[in-house]
Amino acid sequence: MSTIVITGASKGIGKATAARFVANGDRVINISRSPSDIQGIENVPIDLAGPGAIDSVDDLVNNLPFDDIHLIHNAAKLVNDSIRDVDAESFKAIININIIAPQILNQAILPKMAEGSSIIYIGSTLSEKAVANSYSYVSTKHAMVGMMRATCQDLAGSGIHTACICPGFTDTEMLRAHVGDSNEVLAEIGSMSSYGRLIEPAEIARTIEFATANPVINGSIIHANLGQKES
Repeated sequence: MSTIVITGASKGIGKATAARFVANGDRVINISRSPSDIQGIENVPIDLAGPGAIDSVDDLVNNLPFDDIHLIHNAAKLVNDSIRDVDAESFKAIININIIAPQILNQAILPKMAEGSSIIYIGSTLSEKAVANSYSYVSTKHAMVGMMRATCQDLAGSGIHTACICPGFTDTEMLRAHVGDSNEVLAEIGSMSSYGRLIEPAEIARTIEFATANPVINGSIIHANLGQKES
């Protein structure tokens, strides 16, 4: 049995991933502002972008054993913005959630991670490309790839591996909210994959599970996007 620490496991990809590990018999800890309704999960209500985040995480870590721990950085925020209109404070708020929060957890939990542990970053198809009106999200998801690559180098010889899973367009609450719950837009987005549909969260959950169990992929980006069609 492993210990899984995952952020944002109350919805979407995070929830599907937590459910998969719970079904495997692992101890699963969800860090988010809202609780997950998955039976057997441990909910820890921490606002990782809030002023008390570091102290709250320290309290969590004090109750973690030195163990096979898989830290999954899943929580993120996506907003409609562009280089023309995003102000510095709004940009900082997205950076705090998408980039600073993962590092708070990295620094706190690494001392408890035994050989065989992993740090898995959840990026995006937008970690290596861009679309209009997603300026802060694209910028931070690109930065997450850099964090993963630096993690690989800094932890060389530790027995802890890392990877960045980059999902394509996945049928989640976040995507639906981003497009205004328009089924027409969702269908159009789904048609961009070679399978002509959106990805299911459970498909990404299986990919994340694979990444935690396979150190051979250390330092890798895994694109899980059903084969996006290039225009």
